[in-house]
Amino acid sequence: MDANFWHQRWSNNEIAFHESEANPFLVKYFKELPVSKGSRIFVPLCGKTLDIAWLLSKGYRVAGAELSQIAIEQLFSGLGVEPTITKLGELDRYSAENIDIFVGDIFQLNEAALGTVHAIYDRAALVALPEEMRDRYTTHLMKITHNAPQLLICYEYDQTLIGGPPFSIQNEEVRKRYSDHYQLNLVETKEVPGGLKRVCPAEENVWLLQKK
Repeated sequence: MDANFWHQRWSNNEIAFHESEANPFLVKYFKELPVSKGSRIFVPLCGKTLDIAWLLSKGYRVAGAELSQIAIEQLFSGLGVEPTITKLGELDRYSAENIDIFVGDIFQLNEAALGTVHAIYDRAALVALPEEMRDRYTTHLMKITHNAPQLLICYEYDQTLIGGPPFSIQNEEVRKRYSDHYQLNLVETKEVPGGLKRVCPAEENVWLLQKK
């Protein structure tokens, strides 16, 4: 899976993954992370998620990374603000009050450009990547955020029945990738109503990852 896949999805408005309201797991569990108002939250592969508006409304600052320029233009339009756009090497930074979104390849984003991060909210990044990219992603994420605590949401289902994204992330995989650096707490498992894409049974697993 390469960048063209996601550019095509956004260009064709094939974004069934985009939710029409703030994610209920975010609303329910974000308060369990050790952050206070004014903290800066990193949302990797954020798209135009309404979760960002929710975080801003609760007094947090937001940083995000997203491949698609279309998605971020729509994000700022939905927020009703005009971003300032700055070139940072291979990335473009879209900034406004309390928000910075880095547009381009997340692997081009380094810790100096990203700046301070107090927590990570990953609903759409880990599940968007095929297995061969997930090790690189998790290693990179921990490096640029200095192992900031995470609220992580994953799907788990029979990957032989349907192709991703979103990809199935087994609980064992979460432990394998993160247990050396975090205390892991699986706080909720919930069946996906009607199954994933109405094709196969699936569960959503909600994890809190606290820095060791």
